[in-house]
Amino acid sequence: MELFLISFGALFSIMNPLGTVPVFVGLTQEHTKKERAITAFWTAIDVLAILLLSFFVGKYILSFFGISLNALKIAGGLIIASSGFALLTGKFGEHKGMKRKGVQDDIHSRDAISLTPLAIPMLAGPGTISLLIAYNQEYQQSAQIITIVSAMIIVTLSIYIILKSSHLIVKSLGASGINALSRIIGFVVIAIGVEYIISSVVNILSQI
Repeated sequence: MELFLISFGALFSIMNPLGTVPVFVGLTQEHTKKERAITAFWTAIDVLAILLLSFFVGKYILSFFGISLNALKIAGGLIIASSGFALLTGKFGEHKGMKRKGVQDDIHSRDAISLTPLAIPMLAGPGTISLLIAYNQEYQQSAQIITIVSAMIIVTLSIYIILKSSHLIVKSLGASGINALSRIIGFVVIAIGVEYIISSVVNILSQI
């Protein structure tokens, strides 16, 4: 249960589906309720596919490029911490590259937005991918793998529910409420990134 809570909390915080709500609302404001539900469903499916691929295939990428686990955790920690700073300072969209004019033009011209920009890079970005690759290297037992996969499924289910209810959430919390929650989550994300960097540095020093 502890591993489930840790992995769920880390994934939810780093992906920050609440921070994606304003983007989802903006991109689906002309859609019907049914169309928004379909988009939310396929976004969750795309995210789950990316999470599973990252967790089960990522280690082969590490092996191919000769990257150590400590190096990955430090790099991932830096990416995660930078995402946290972006959330804390209210620049999450800019951090994800969502404010660029070319990206905005491309977004609004797409019929299908579930894979990009919603699944990638808004939800399953580099921080999430590096976290799951590190998890795969750390947790090798069958029970641990099942627990982490279960956390992925629950996270994607949460993403579906949040995105499906995004218009209601915006009406209830307002832009200021979502912004406040994102800043709180940003602080947690920074702590996760720093913890990864510290643990890796300690491992490296202990081997000297």
